[in-house]
Amino acid sequence: MCACIGAGIALGATSVADYRILWIIAALGAQLRLTANMLDGMVALASGRSSNLGELYNEVPDRISDAAVFIGAGFAWGGNIALGYIATILAIFTAYVRAAGKIAGAPNEFCGPMAKQHRMLVVTLICLYSAVTPRSWQIISFNDSQIGLMTLGLAVIILGCVITVFRRVSRIGRALK
Repeated sequence: MCACIGAGIALGATSVADYRILWIIAALGAQLRLTANMLDGMVALASGRSSNLGELYNEVPDRISDAAVFIGAGFAWGGNIALGYIATILAIFTAYVRAAGKIAGAPNEFCGPMAKQHRMLVVTLICLYSAVTPRSWQIISFNDSQIGLMTLGLAVIILGCVITVFRRVSRIGRALK
């Protein structure tokens, strides 16, 4: 969670400072979140220490992490604040659908195309690209308008989250029949 809060701050700072290291910090924060989350789960399962309380303490920081990264991405250079908040809401909603399905008696549904690791991959790739390219290469022109690469990434995440929600609801519904 701390890594993603740092990543979100670094992303937001890219809009006011053109320091390439900020993009690297954001990319590393997103990937560190995934690594820590994976190791935490593996240790809990391997040691036999998994519990309902552990699941709660696993889920809450994940939602804070999603919010920190996507809100930060909305404020980032080439980002869109509204899309950052929408991506945050939909990322949290995908997790909510999975949790609601589990509460109803279905197995955990982690399908994508925009599960947690996929969302972080999109942000990481944009950050790494932005770290090595000039800002002029981070803007895409369509006819007479321009869109920032981070805005495009947030739009991809939003579309992917909508598809993911529909897939998860469908799969959970079939499992509960």
